Amino acid sequence: MGLVSILHTLFGVFGDATGLFLFLAPTITFKRILKNKSTEEFSGIPYPMTLLNCLLSAWYGLPFISENNTLMSVINGTGAGIEFVYVLIFLVYAPKKEKAKVFGLVTFVLAAFSVVAVVSVAALHGKSRRYFSGFAAAIFSVIMYGSPLSIMRTVIKSKSVEFMPFFLSLFVFLCGTSWFIFGLLGNDPFVYVSNGFGSVLGALQLILYAIYRKNKGHKDGKPPPVAVAAKDGGSVMEMGLSNGNKHVEKGKFMPEDT
Repeated sequence: MGLVSILHTLFGVFGDATGLFLFLAPTITFKRILKNKSTEEFSGIPYPMTLLNCLLSAWYGLPFISENNTLMSVINGTGAGIEFVYVLIFLVYAPKKEKAKVFGLVTFVLAAFSVVAVVSVAALHGKSRRYFSGFAAAIFSVIMYGSPLSIMRTVIKSKSVEFMPFFLSLFVFLCGTSWFIFGLLGNDPFVYVSNGFGSVLGALQLILYAIYRKNKGHKDGKPPPVAVAAKDGGSVMEMGLSNGNKHVEKGKFMPEDT
């Protein structure tokens, strides 16, 4: 086994570890939901969307779709299982209107994934199968990584990192960077382009944290006006793929996923 192959495996393992952290972070939110038997004001949108990202990334990593990406399938398959549990809990405790919205999204997710899977297996072969599946996975990875943009905007407007915890930003950066290098070593643009985007956004979050780290709250104890808008606007990132998705809990930035 050559040096490149060893490094490729090591960065994949590290990406799995950081990705798992991001997938498990929402357990804090769901402990609260289970305790209160209510989803309160939490948005249910991030979970089915992250589920779709995980399913597509896990599918792309399968050996008959792309080569040397098995570690992607491992973490995203695990992430899909975790997200499915989140969705079920949300459906149990959400009010009727929110429950209908989430159920509709889950239906869309399963339909979209089924179309990609069936078309790639039944109608495509070789490189065309890989390109089709990789393009679908990359699109949703970029959407996932792009979701924190609204919370970054909140940090800039409020000049406070109260709503962007350091360790979540750190693991977004580490996860994106790990899979970016993994994709480069494997010469796979579907992996390194989307995760390179995630790595850059994670780095920007850390830079913002460094700039505003001394301001972690508000004297009046109230969130800034923009925090309310951020609650739903910065929700889809679970992070996958390597991946990660974000959720805002009462104005706080929570990861979802990668």
